[in-house]
Amino acid sequence: MDSFSLMQRNFRNLYADAFWFGVLSGTTVAFLAIFAARLGASSFQIGLLTAGPALVNLAVSLPAARWMERRSLIEVSFWSAVLSRVGYFALILLPWIFNQHGQVRSMIWITLYISLPATLWVIGFNALFAEAVPSQYRAEVVGKRNALLAISMTIATLLSGLLLERITFPLNYQAVFGLGALGAALSAYHLALLRSAPRSPPPRTNGFGLGGVAQFRSLLRKVEQLPLGGGTALRSFLHLDLLRGRLGSFMAAYLLVYTFQYLCIPIFPLVYVADLKLSDGMISLGSGLFYAMMFLVSLRLKWLAARFSHHQLLTAAAIGLASYPLIMGLARGPGLYLVGSITGGVVYAVLSASLVNRLMEVVPEQERAAGMAFHNLALNLGILAGSLTGPLLGGWLGNQEGLMLGAGLRLFAGLLMIWWG
Repeated sequence: MDSFSLMQRNFRNLYADAFWFGVLSGTTVAFLAIFAARLGASSFQIGLLTAGPALVNLAVSLPAARWMERRSLIEVSFWSAVLSRVGYFALILLPWIFNQHGQVRSMIWITLYISLPATLWVIGFNALFAEAVPSQYRAEVVGKRNALLAISMTIATLLSGLLLERITFPLNYQAVFGLGALGAALSAYHLALLRSAPRSPPPRTNGFGLGGVAQFRSLLRKVEQLPLGGGTALRSFLHLDLLRGRLGSFMAAYLLVYTFQYLCIPIFPLVYVADLKLSDGMISLGSGLFYAMMFLVSLRLKWLAARFSHHQLLTAAAIGLASYPLIMGLARGPGLYLVGSITGGVVYAVLSASLVNRLMEVVPEQERAAGMAFHNLALNLGILAGSLTGPLLGGWLGNQEGLMLGAGLRLFAGLLMIWWG
């Protein structure tokens, strides 16, 4: 096979991977917490579904990266994807094996299991992408993958709503999880078909980004050379001195945004089920509207970026992040829930793009790898802190009252972005 045909084949498989991963995201990932809430899970247990993977990521990222250094990134990414996706098949069996409380506990353990090989996959996929796609085509491939992901998530979410409404509980959730497991399997299958594309000259590296294979491995070799107890060497390698300047306040703002974002997330499923009494079909409609708005706004991001700076977009989106918990805290039925889903999709589309773009602006290019590491640390610490604190907040104030306070905290973090972002 000539290099052009190989490249086109890689593109098709990357597009198919994104589509089927969207099916997984729009089914199992979207409705797992809702299923837990219908089984009677507490807000703390729902929080563990999010906090557990973040804790695993923090604990095993560096050892996993060192283990991957001398192995084929394509093979490691494929097998880690396979191993993580096996867990999604296990979810189908839970109602046949355990009672309601046992199912909730098992979901938490299965989520922890999934996150272990998934950490390898997350670390390796960007490098895999760099090996499979020549640098001049990456922006085009990423854009098409994001569009396919949004489309498939929207379709899968709406289809899940139909299944949940027309099949009796818990078989309806088993059907949704089965559809998600199918998407997971087909996603892994298309990853297996990727092959390294020959290129000349080698792509410029940008830390842990899409062209970071060489620098990724170079950094790991530096870690291995650090002396035991070498605090000075460790601080030098991690570039902790960077946090004394502008980057320190910038990362602190990011940490607060992530913490207060995830503080509300464990409370949302309980509000949908216990407070608003929404049907599964209505929840799926709201989720479908959310993903559809993300897709439509994503098509206009280039237009927005041409008229506003990344800092302006990030600040506006971070402040707008308060709108969804505020609306859910005020809601008394499906009307405001649907309004919140529409506004939330708009905000998240802008936020997801501007967070990364602003990060690229602020972090010095020569320190890009250290900046990405600090960002990953802030992200996972924020997920962990928010997911564990949110249930306490909901239990103390009540679910919707907790969301109102969460909205205020999100607004505070967004305003900090004006000066720190």
